[in-house]
Amino acid sequence: MTVSVFWRWWTAGTSSDLGSAIGGVALPLTALAVLDATPFEMGMIAAAGYVAWLVIGLPAGVIVQRLPLRGTQVGADLIRALAVGSIPAAWWLGRLTVAQLVVVALIISFAHVVFFVANSTFLPEIVSRDQLQSRNSLTSGTHATTQLAGPSLGGLAVQFLGAVPTLLIDAISYLVSAALLRTLPARRGHQPDRPTPMGAMIREGWAYVTRHPVMGPAMWSATAVNFVNGAHHALLPLYLIRELHAPAAVAGLLLAVDGVGSLIGAALTTRVTNALGTARSLIILGFVGAAGAFVIPAGTGWTAYVAFSAGVLIFAGSVVVLSVTTRTYRQIASPPELLSRVMATVRFVSWGAIPVGGLVAGALAGPLGARATLLIVAAAAILAPLALLLSPVRNRRDLLDAAPEPQAVIG
Repeated sequence: MTVSVFWRWWTAGTSSDLGSAIGGVALPLTALAVLDATPFEMGMIAAAGYVAWLVIGLPAGVIVQRLPLRGTQVGADLIRALAVGSIPAAWWLGRLTVAQLVVVALIISFAHVVFFVANSTFLPEIVSRDQLQSRNSLTSGTHATTQLAGPSLGGLAVQFLGAVPTLLIDAISYLVSAALLRTLPARRGHQPDRPTPMGAMIREGWAYVTRHPVMGPAMWSATAVNFVNGAHHALLPLYLIRELHAPAAVAGLLLAVDGVGSLIGAALTTRVTNALGTARSLIILGFVGAAGAFVIPAGTGWTAYVAFSAGVLIFAGSVVVLSVTTRTYRQIASPPELLSRVMATVRFVSWGAIPVGGLVAGALAGPLGARATLLIVAAAAILAPLALLLSPVRNRRDLLDAAPEPQAVIG
């Protein structure tokens, strides 16, 4: 029964992920091809997709805790379906505007935040503790696959159907997800013993994470990694096109290596952490990932393409190991009544670094160039394993190990 429940949960998430990846191509193409959007308007649409984490990232944990988990996920799917579906409807009526695209991107972003927190809180309710890491690895690998296949499928759909009709595929994917999630057993977040103001609940979740000897350092490690990820989003296409003069087709293939690295990382996470231990894996692979970041801007000519591919592959794979391992630890080690707030706090801080990384990288790349900025960003990647190495995590083989007792000093 539990296995069947998990696979329905997994299929629902895969459906909405694939639809989102297709919609991620169709929405900006709608703005460009249908509405002739300006660069500023395109920036507004892109920013709308991230802003929700900064606005409701922390309250989302409390919101999810106070609502039925299954109903929250279904509701978020239906809201996303209606929002995306409003674009073809407005287009057919001749009333589609850029402002509507910005509003739709905002609605999707807010619904996605709530859905993620509810979804990651729901998983430990339907999967046993000893299966959590393998299930999280599968989920990360599936997400990487949809991010690889989705844009290609979206491009084909736009070519044959047009940008606006392609958005219907995205809307339908959310409806499929909602229908599947509706069949899962009802679960409700653990309620506090007495009514507690939202602010107090947010502060409690924040204090628990930041003071925790493992979750705190792991959160700052993830924040450093996501700062680098945000910088890479801004820099890698610029580096390939402007400095390596890669043809568009070659640049597309090279950028897709990130998804390949994520797939490899997801496939190897359990094997690596079993061999090295979860705590040691994070530190070791953190330094390996930073080394990969330094390799990305190396070389000239065809060697630059090889270095770029190898560096992105290594960095992306290490990021997935960090993500899967720390997410699994939080799901196991967090008190049930705090889990949704723990997940929301970590995502709020770590994902908040993505737009910051992009802005910093963009500001530096103007005067310094993309290659030099990538090297500076690679130096920042070293902060990820250092945050763990300078914490109690360094004394553990596995994250769940008890902290060792201090050694007595002799003499």
